[in-house]
Amino acid sequence: MSPREKKLLLFFGLAGFIMVNVAAFSWYSKTSARIAIEKAEARTKLDTAEMFRASREQVIDEMNWLAEHEPEPAAPQDVQTSLQQHVEREARTTGLTIKKQDFLPTDTTSGVHYHRARVQFNVTGTEQALYLWFDRLNFPDQFRAATTIRMSPNREDDTKIDCVADIEQWFIPLPPA
Repeated sequence: MSPREKKLLLFFGLAGFIMVNVAAFSWYSKTSARIAIEKAEARTKLDTAEMFRASREQVIDEMNWLAEHEPEPAAPQDVQTSLQQHVEREARTTGLTIKKQDFLPTDTTSGVHYHRARVQFNVTGTEQALYLWFDRLNFPDQFRAATTIRMSPNREDDTKIDCVADIEQWFIPLPPA
């Protein structure tokens, strides 16, 4: 082989070597980037799983409580009527004077597991009677709570308080017939 052919062969060999290295480096860069992304996604999944595992005890206790206390399905008007009667009975028992009571629209958003029956009461009474009334109304085991409370002094008697309260009860609606 002539010296020119040797140089040409060496040149093509060197060019081939460089091309193989460039292709290998390109493949390596893409692969390492893909592996870094997959590693970050795996780390995120692991962190999420560890967070769920850490809160598992609390969630299990809450799920067990809910399973024990979940109300039976009922019609919205039945729940609203029984709520109104219960709130009125408790107001009279604690010595409050009922000025006004209204049914508020029932929250029946479709696709939601629990719906809300709502009533609004305007009552007057002593501070102690009001607190006793709220104590009897807020009952988590029956999914019932006073959600809005507005108090103001009574204009005629400074020993009494006027109160407007929204009381809500969450319930499971009857399945469609």
